[in-house]
Amino acid sequence: MKALVLTCAFISGFCIMTVELLGGKILSPYFGGSVYVWGSIITIFMLALSIGYLLGGKLSLNQPSTKKYGTLFIAAAVTILPLIFWHDAISDWVFEIVEDPRYGSLLASVVLFFIPTIILGMIAPYSVRLLVSSAESSGQTAGFLYFVSTLGSALGTLATSFYLVLWFEIDHVLYGVVFALSLAGIISYFFPAKVSQES
Repeated sequence: MKALVLTCAFISGFCIMTVELLGGKILSPYFGGSVYVWGSIITIFMLALSIGYLLGGKLSLNQPSTKKYGTLFIAAAVTILPLIFWHDAISDWVFEIVEDPRYGSLLASVVLFFIPTIILGMIAPYSVRLLVSSAESSGQTAGFLYFVSTLGSALGTLATSFYLVLWFEIDHVLYGVVFALSLAGIISYFFPAKVSQES
């Protein structure tokens, strides 16, 4: 189970940064690429991730299992699909009703990215709960898992900004994110492992 959880944590970290970077590409035709736009995107992602960490930690207390873990990945994939289908329509709608690019980009970021990022944020604390086998090793386990997840984020940042946005359309990259999350979710869902409440 350890290899599965670490791989999934890496994938989630990669996907979070891919979606965040694509957020700038999605909003720039409507609100520009200024520091305001990136400030809005980063703020919403940080806020959504913080909520996700809190919810994921609480969820992990109730009979944690890889089946529930896989459901988080599948839910994240499903909530990214509207982003693919309607990001232009939503951005255009917000652009029409909010003239100020600062608040327009902030509102668009909330509508487009808030929900999927919350779900992606839930994965990290749930991953820790699946891996921790004792209180004595909890700090080391959590540290190594966040190392793997952050490494995924770093590679996702480089891969997306250096290559993926040059080679593929935005929607195609997002479909790749949906596929990766769905695959991780399906494998985790059918991996028959539960975690003891005393561990």
